[in-house]
Amino acid sequence: MEHRHKYDKDGKQLCCTQEEKINLVADKQLKKEHKEVGCCATDEPKHNDHSDDDGHDHSSGNDSTFKMFLPAIISLVLLLVAIVFDNWFPQTWFKGWVRLAFYVMAYIPVGFPVVKEAFESILKGEIFSEFLLMSIATIGAFAIGEFPEGVAVMLFYAVGEVFQTLAVKRAKANIKTLLDQRPDEVTILENNQAKTIKAENAKIGDIIQLKSGEKLGLDGELLTENASFNTAALTGESKPDTKMKGETVLAGMINLNTVSQVKITTEYKDSKLSKILEMVQNATSQKAPTELFIRKFAKIYTPIVVLLAILICVIPLLFVENYVFSQWLYRALVFLVISCPCALVISIPLGYFGGIGAASKNGILFKGSNFLDIIANIQNVVMDKTGTMTEGVFKVQEVIINPEFGKNEILQMVNVLESQSTHPVATAIHNFVGKIDSSIILKDVEEISGHGLKAIIKGKELLVGNFKLMDKFSIKYDIDPTKIVYTLIAIAYDNKFVGYLTIADSIKEDAQITIDKLKALSVKTTMLSGDKSNVVEFVANKLGITNFYGDLLPEDKVNKVKEIIAKNETVCFVGDGVNDAPVVALSNVGIAMGGLGSDATIETADVVIQDDKPSKIATAINIGKQTKKIVWQNITLAFAVKGIVLILGAGGLATMWEAVFADVGVALLAILNAVRIQRMSFDE
Repeated sequence: MEHRHKYDKDGKQLCCTQEEKINLVADKQLKKEHKEVGCCATDEPKHNDHSDDDGHDHSSGNDSTFKMFLPAIISLVLLLVAIVFDNWFPQTWFKGWVRLAFYVMAYIPVGFPVVKEAFESILKGEIFSEFLLMSIATIGAFAIGEFPEGVAVMLFYAVGEVFQTLAVKRAKANIKTLLDQRPDEVTILENNQAKTIKAENAKIGDIIQLKSGEKLGLDGELLTENASFNTAALTGESKPDTKMKGETVLAGMINLNTVSQVKITTEYKDSKLSKILEMVQNATSQKAPTELFIRKFAKIYTPIVVLLAILICVIPLLFVENYVFSQWLYRALVFLVISCPCALVISIPLGYFGGIGAASKNGILFKGSNFLDIIANIQNVVMDKTGTMTEGVFKVQEVIINPEFGKNEILQMVNVLESQSTHPVATAIHNFVGKIDSSIILKDVEEISGHGLKAIIKGKELLVGNFKLMDKFSIKYDIDPTKIVYTLIAIAYDNKFVGYLTIADSIKEDAQITIDKLKALSVKTTMLSGDKSNVVEFVANKLGITNFYGDLLPEDKVNKVKEIIAKNETVCFVGDGVNDAPVVALSNVGIAMGGLGSDATIETADVVIQDDKPSKIATAINIGKQTKKIVWQNITLAFAVKGIVLILGAGGLATMWEAVFADVGVALLAILNAVRIQRMSFDE
């Protein structure tokens, strides 16, 4: 579905929808690359506007594709008629100016737009463009009487342009699917009356009424007892996700069953989906080293081949006895056609763009194509334990409190203090104890990083955290924490050890699959955690991870990653908590678990896994490897074929037909190879 473009008073295009926004961003990026290297543009051919008053384009996709091919079809028909007359009726009226005029008519539909672009580029100071190369080569062919070849070169070039445009549209399709997930309007309840407003005008606290089949426009809290949602656009998972009352639901989710009510908790611009859209829109601006090299290469390469073509035509005049200008000009023209860098300049960014699209289809967001390159060469995946390889959903297993203290009173104080934290452990304690006692007053609350919480209650100091917190405040205890294979929450009150809670976390369903896949890719795995060492060892042994470290503070994690990087290993760190942000930033590639992960970690990360499934780590690496493989296949193909045919052309052994294959044929093969990644399955 397309919309009329709108413009401001300065002529700048305005975007009405998310789809238009990503189209504009992607097109600008691709056109910028083409302009910088003097290559072909990816605009669709301009045609009459068939939109009606509602701004929607009702022309079908097939009709649009036919219009794109129409100039080439007209040119092909005229060319075939001319060739028939040339070969079977040479002595008829089809000769002289009539013959030239017929071939010119065949040339105009496909050649005029290119010649026009070449002229306009020259006026702008962009002399050495592909448009100029093709214009010189085909007009030169007409000048020496090679009319059919002149038309054929431009015809195949035009067909290649259409296929390239279709390939770019396909590459954008997966990303556009993601960006089109947030509706522009929502229905809110105002005085128990349904009212439709723009999503951006909705306020925190408003109640959204979501009918069956509707998409949620903003993040919120589910008020209905339960509801099932399709989260495929956000996570790549087709299986419905059932949410219970009080749970968070995100913009872009589709309500599957009954009418549901959602209380808005996040502003439109701050929703998870808004941040995802911004990440994707910015992704194309982060260039891989291969892309940057090709862009620089093409800007130097094009002027050089124009100079070489001139030398091929002129230099033989000094050395060849029976020099025939038309023969050497023909060789120079063949050389020009072969030398067009389109196969490289288009297929390489298209390959990376396709990789980003394939990743987003699988619920993985790359913030730039450079990270596709880096992740393909990752040697060591370093991961956090809680929330990454485990569910991060803790449950209190056992409560051990010294009989000298009142168990219920201590638990109520701990519950009140832990209400100051958003850590999963705090949630587990709250779920276990229940309602918070509002009569308990906290003073001087302090969070001690990597240790726990401290506060004054009833004039006495309460400490709740790990046993390092007890050591820090010289609290004596009579147990050995290393003997207990659970997460321990130690409690001290009035400078005395009160007891502890044991809390357990379950390993994620696909954690074992993750490790197996990474081993199959010959990637090392290392687990780092702030949890106690024996818990980390228990989880690591169960998963088959040989390198693991527990009892780590945030700065300890940073130091461990620095040690690995010092061994010249490329490191990918995967985490979800606020304290993971520094080490995510330090690693070669930082991956954040985007479903439950903290905003700080997601903002810092280079790659975001939207559904919190660790198995997507291996998927991300696979996509990076396949993207890099396809890009280098295209580079090798283009250089090999062009190199061979360039030599043959300069030696007079290649005709315009071989030149067409070396340019348009290789470009088409490279483009088809580049979009292949979007059809690949990365689930295995």
